[in-house]
Amino acid sequence: MNEQPPLPKLNRSLVYVWVAALAAVTAFAAVYVTMGGPDNQAPPVDRSASQSSEVNTRAHPLATGAMTTFVFKPQPEALPDIRFQNGNGAEMSLAGFKGKVVLLNVWATWCAPCREEMPDLDKLQAALGSDKFQVVALAVDKSGIDGAKKFLADIKTEKLEPFADPTAKEGLRLKVIGMPTTILIDAQGREIGRLIGPAKWDSPEAKKLIEAQL
Repeated sequence: MNEQPPLPKLNRSLVYVWVAALAAVTAFAAVYVTMGGPDNQAPPVDRSASQSSEVNTRAHPLATGAMTTFVFKPQPEALPDIRFQNGNGAEMSLAGFKGKVVLLNVWATWCAPCREEMPDLDKLQAALGSDKFQVVALAVDKSGIDGAKKFLADIKTEKLEPFADPTAKEGLRLKVIGMPTTILIDAQGREIGRLIGPAKWDSPEAKKLIEAQL
């Protein structure tokens, strides 16, 4: 009976390295799929951006154009009553906005995409802000309310009020998995849906999305 000669030590080492690398990649992919879209009704499978957009558009008529990636909840869902600071440094909570439709934008001073979309959020507040609607830009950032104020001043916003969570923990209670994340909240304080990543919040589609809740 012929026996196969043992692999050289060098080759064995390479085999072990490749097996370990493959296992790491597989684990990473599993985590990415799990975290990628917790509210999507479609199965968590890999899709191109266009395919994902088509699914969401069919699911809701308002998920079009600039709002294609907005993911609606099947039914409005209760949110935790997170706590944060207002521009005066006083503590308040999300419950303080009940009675208003709120577009809650969760961001951080170090987030480049947040800086990109903030001027559009400012324009949205200027166009639709009232006693029935408000954009709440909440910085979950250890620089606190002073850091949020400086950021908004640097980019020359005019209508957005500064809000900050210096503990940077309340975003976890909201299940935010990336920044910016923007959550649409009805007048009863329930989540209508959310959009992960920057968006054109001054677009006609965004305004139509808000106006549908007013």
